[in-house]
Amino acid sequence: MSATVVLLHGGDDVLLSGAVRDQVAELVGDGDRSLMVAELTEAAYLEDEDYHIAPLVDAAQTPPFLTPRRVVVGRELGRFSTVDSLGPLLGYLENPLDTTDLVLVWEKGPALQKLGAVPKRLSEAVAAAGGEVIGAGIPRGRDGTAQWMDAQIAAAGLRLRAGAKRMLADHLGEDLSRLPAVLATLASTYGPDRALEADDVVPFVGEAGSVPPWELTDAVESGNIADALEKLHRMLNAGGRNEMQVLASLHNHHARLLRLDGTGAADEKEAAELLGIRGSTFPARKALRQTRKLGTKRIARSIELLAQADLDLRGATAISPDAVLEVLVARLTQLNR
Repeated sequence: MSATVVLLHGGDDVLLSGAVRDQVAELVGDGDRSLMVAELTEAAYLEDEDYHIAPLVDAAQTPPFLTPRRVVVGRELGRFSTVDSLGPLLGYLENPLDTTDLVLVWEKGPALQKLGAVPKRLSEAVAAAGGEVIGAGIPRGRDGTAQWMDAQIAAAGLRLRAGAKRMLADHLGEDLSRLPAVLATLASTYGPDRALEADDVVPFVGEAGSVPPWELTDAVESGNIADALEKLHRMLNAGGRNEMQVLASLHNHHARLLRLDGTGAADEKEAAELLGIRGSTFPARKALRQTRKLGTKRIARSIELLAQADLDLRGATAISPDAVLEVLVARLTQLNR
């Protein structure tokens, strides 16, 4: 039996850890995990105040003891972002030990400030060894997210009606990494035979997740104050964003409108050029449409409201920061009615 080599990566720590757990469980099977698995983290690579990947290679080259195979898990490999630092591992992958299954995890350890991209040479070496490079994150874009959700639901052995799926997506928002845990609970409660409606799912979803900034600005533009305030609270509470971060998002959005106002931009292409937007012109199209909808006076008023809120958050008023933003969002939304 040839060695299994897997490189896992992804931007969500919860999903990545789940993928590592599932991969190791699959490799161990009915074996004794305590005898089969060796897991190394960033601390294991530290020697003489520097980090070396040699301990991982040594573990991978060690034959199994009392078991037919050995599973070696290299966690927190983001520390090794250069070809030189990866050299011993790249050399090992040219001729991996048949009795070692190797799980490599590209993630940030506690001592690393920033995680870089997976080095191309590492991905190529894994592929050349007959291994897989697997992204454990959630795909970007609505279509990618929807397909990912469908795959997770199917893997959990559940059947969800369209309304239940929509409710889950809306409720979890940016916190879709909570989905596998919610689905596991639903599976243990209902099993695979029942097609679940939204009302069946609601008691199990917990607190509403965060939302991206564009959902707040979309709600403001809709003129629906209740919806805008709900999005604001989700950003502040579930999202963990502070008040100045939310204010910056609102300011950036309205600054685009101010930059377009009076320019006479004829279409989204011209608007994108004026705003310095590259790639998709969709954001420019939205900004141009909103600029025309509000007009000069209301855009100017929105900037005044944002400026006053900035002063209030910096101590110009005794009102709580949450209340300052609630008033701001309500007034900005009122301008769109």
